[in-house]
Amino acid sequence: MPQKISPSDIGRFLPNGALCWISACSAESAIFREGLSGLSRPDLTFTSIFVPGLNKPTYLLETGARITTFFMLPEFAGSDRVDFLPLSYRDIRAWLAAHPPQAALVMVSPPGTDGRCRFGPVTDFIADLWEQIPVLIGHINPDMPATSGTPGIPFERFTAVIEAQHALPESDPGSDEVSIRMAAHVASIVPDGATIQAGLGRAPEAALRGLVGKRDLAIHSGLIGDSALHLLRAGALRKTNPITAGVAIGTIALYGAVSDPRFTFRPPSFTHDIATLASIERLVTINSAIEVDLSGQAHSEATSVGFVSGPGGASDFAAGARGKGGLRIVVLPSTASKGAVSRVVATRDAIGPVSLGRFDIDVIVTEHGVADLRGLSHTARRLALIGVADPGHRAGLERLT
Repeated sequence: MPQKISPSDIGRFLPNGALCWISACSAESAIFREGLSGLSRPDLTFTSIFVPGLNKPTYLLETGARITTFFMLPEFAGSDRVDFLPLSYRDIRAWLAAHPPQAALVMVSPPGTDGRCRFGPVTDFIADLWEQIPVLIGHINPDMPATSGTPGIPFERFTAVIEAQHALPESDPGSDEVSIRMAAHVASIVPDGATIQAGLGRAPEAALRGLVGKRDLAIHSGLIGDSALHLLRAGALRKTNPITAGVAIGTIALYGAVSDPRFTFRPPSFTHDIATLASIERLVTINSAIEVDLSGQAHSEATSVGFVSGPGGASDFAAGARGKGGLRIVVLPSTASKGAVSRVVATRDAIGPVSLGRFDIDVIVTEHGVADLRGLSHTARRLALIGVADPGHRAGLERLT
């Protein structure tokens, strides 16, 4: 049976020189933060799926440890102890298989009647990894909902556990007039009976909420927010297996609902598996971008100040949605900086790497309309994209064609 420990004991269970997985996303643990704060362990390396704007893992750097991250955060900028690996989810799986952690700090639900502790709304890579990790330290959190779809970790498999109640971190991207207008355009092209994937952020979340009038939808996504709950309550989702996801990030209303068996949580080996995705009919992917260029490419990882995110799972879903009536949508406001900067840009002016190429996107949506790029020449693609740019920037873009 696992030892019951206090947060201050965590450090002595972490092997020398270990790569350590630590819960993040909406399972970021204040207990782990407490136990690692003030610890000096420059021999360690921590890794996880750290979410920009939600997770604040600077306390890990304060231990002197290194961090390997797949998403760049502002808190990591300028540190020479952060290794940023810009990998898609399928490549993250491969990297973790080649570099298995020797320890993991995992927030889980209390054991159920079967003795297993569930991963709750963060059934991410740890669900695929835990059996191969020698040292497991569990934060047993009564506020962590027990979710369906993945068995979880047997309580006796933990090396040590800390039992403590801790509210899950909440996030609500909100809505505004621009996102509502974009959502209406998305709703005009999403058919009843589609299966939906959506990425992180205000625009994809608004796009999903705009589908409440649809019927017989399903969700298959690496991530869900409160919009999934809105669709479920509106009757927009099918009766059988309506929601499959890996991670939920939202408000307490969402966390209070995910124990409902209509929510199924599966690890990336299922949610992002290209063969699984390719078998889904009418898979519609809805992802955001910082900029799109006039060749129809999406740039989602960097701004003028540097990297602010990572590739994530968008390319996995784009690859899986190529067939069986799939539709790949990118949504973004047409401007930034209160209208001063166009987010539809010349290819040579785009910032950062291409996150989704022109073969990975079918439709680009702004508040000004829908640019359907399928089957178009380079000239026609540019004209379609100028047509959804902000009117105040169109003349400048036309001079580039």
